[in-house]
Amino acid sequence: MRNRRQKKRILRRINFIITIVIVLCTIQILSNKYNRSIESKRVQAIKEKETISENNKQQTIKEKETNSKNNKQQALKQSLLLVNRDNKLDEHYLPNDLTVPNIRFLGNSNLEVRRLRRVASGALENLFQEAKNENIILLGVSGYRNYHYQVNVYNNSVYRNGQQHADKYVAQPGTSEHQTGLAMDIVSTEYTNLDESFVNTRAYKWLKENCYKYGFIIRYPKEKEDITGYNFEPWHIRYVGIEAATEIMNKGITLEEYLQEGNCNK
Repeated sequence: MRNRRQKKRILRRINFIITIVIVLCTIQILSNKYNRSIESKRVQAIKEKETISENNKQQTIKEKETNSKNNKQQALKQSLLLVNRDNKLDEHYLPNDLTVPNIRFLGNSNLEVRRLRRVASGALENLFQEAKNENIILLGVSGYRNYHYQVNVYNNSVYRNGQQHADKYVAQPGTSEHQTGLAMDIVSTEYTNLDESFVNTRAYKWLKENCYKYGFIIRYPKEKEDITGYNFEPWHIRYVGIEAATEIMNKGITLEEYLQEGNCNK
């Protein structure tokens, strides 16, 4: 009888222990599942974060590429800005990136008009250096002129030389390429006058043959007066970018003719 009761107690203990073990195992299993679930969610969250980060990175790259492309297109469009008697600039037009190129200027040139737009300034520095390498010393005379400065230039020309002469050689306010910050009047140490005799110098011959390599053109060429509206100015160069300058100089055409061919949308 006693043995039977002992066996029952032992069985109850064993069952209790088994139950405890089962409960503990169940808790452990559930805990492991929970931990795996948490870890899985953590890993998934990390992957999603990395995916979002990569997508944002790619989006940023695309935006930068798009902005770069748009900036280049905008710069090209600005480089081809046409200013003449029929296409005027507002009196408040002012480029926001004017800088003084590191070149040699004519001694008496006005400090106020030595600036150019950044892209034209850098190109002009390269042009001057290459000319110097060939023993041709170019001198800058006049770059950017604001609207009101041009008013004085034009009025002084009218006063000194008369209306007819002024209209041939001097742009009226708002019609001057100098206001774009992309044009520069140039002479050289061998000839320092801004007149047609500059065409007889080595400097002009070199400019005519090489200026396009740096994105410049002779803006008012000979025998194109009816198109440009101005007499021949061998000293006046204009930055339009290398591609446009190459085509313009090789074809012997003007900026007006180049743009009429539809090149403004290239």
